[in-house]
Amino acid sequence: MKKSDFNYQLPDELIASYPLDKRTDSQLLVVGEEQLLDKIFSDLPSLLKAGDLLVFNNTRVIAARMFGHKTTGGKLEILLERVLDETLALAHIRCSKSPKYGAKILLDDGYECSVEGRDGDLFKLKFMDPIDTVLDSIGHIPLPPYIDREDESLDVERYQTVFSQTPGAVAAPTAGLHFDQTLLDEMSVLGVDFTYVTLHVGSGTFQPVREENLDDHIMHKEWLTVDDSVVRKIKATKQAGGRVIAVGTTAMRSLESAAKAGKLKPYTGDTDLFIRPGYQFNVVDAMVTNFHLPESTLLMLVSAFSGCQRIKDVYQHAIKQEYRFFSYGDAMFLSRMDDRE
Repeated sequence: MKKSDFNYQLPDELIASYPLDKRTDSQLLVVGEEQLLDKIFSDLPSLLKAGDLLVFNNTRVIAARMFGHKTTGGKLEILLERVLDETLALAHIRCSKSPKYGAKILLDDGYECSVEGRDGDLFKLKFMDPIDTVLDSIGHIPLPPYIDREDESLDVERYQTVFSQTPGAVAAPTAGLHFDQTLLDEMSVLGVDFTYVTLHVGSGTFQPVREENLDDHIMHKEWLTVDDSVVRKIKATKQAGGRVIAVGTTAMRSLESAAKAGKLKPYTGDTDLFIRPGYQFNVVDAMVTNFHLPESTLLMLVSAFSGCQRIKDVYQHAIKQEYRFFSYGDAMFLSRMDDRE
């Protein structure tokens, strides 16, 4: 397949720049085999039944964006991609001229780091203070590039899921942003169960697919863990006839990476799994997801799950009905289609 097969035209005014006042007030487009239903996210429990299992990604977004300058005075911006240890990290650096090995970088509030080397497009940075301390002091929430504004105080809470637990992501698992504790409690009373994986979402999730032929695309890597308790819950759910429902593409990618050999097993490490049409799913029966960028690997993933033509129809319906798109936008509930293209 080609990248251009996943293009669509989105009016700029449908890109959500801010979250709604209440998380569960987002629209929810329910995608069935025969019809599309326009609902509100607070209606989600009506789509579930006792014995279903929701799989969440409990990663927590870190304040990974920082500003500073070189000793020569040139301004720069740092976006951490992965924290390696207490004072060492891999990062993107945006500036007029790339700093060289050994270069010192002067950050806001007197903090410093130095360039220790390169790892592909990333810089290896050594901080003089614990990275957690630096981020707590001068870090900014790394909003996606299509949100055309600076981060604000509201983003500290709202660009974070209510169940976030393990710091390390530089982008939110956005399908999870629609849940609040009241909704979680309501589903629990219904007999719906929950479990949690961790996938630290990287900035690569926003990188465009540059190759027209999808066979030539090199997928970005992200770190994840699926522990034994998740595997046991999923096995029990399947045996009892319940559905495994991934909340977001990151939960989906985690589970399918852990089942890459055909059987779900505990897994911790990097994944570069590229899910696109033709992929045979091993674990997930349904999913909750936001609307994704044109020609993105995430749009390819949902097309693999529910069918290319079906997803094209879904997106045209959402545009016509003026749904809100992307990270702070609305959501879909998708079921797995066995006859997907």
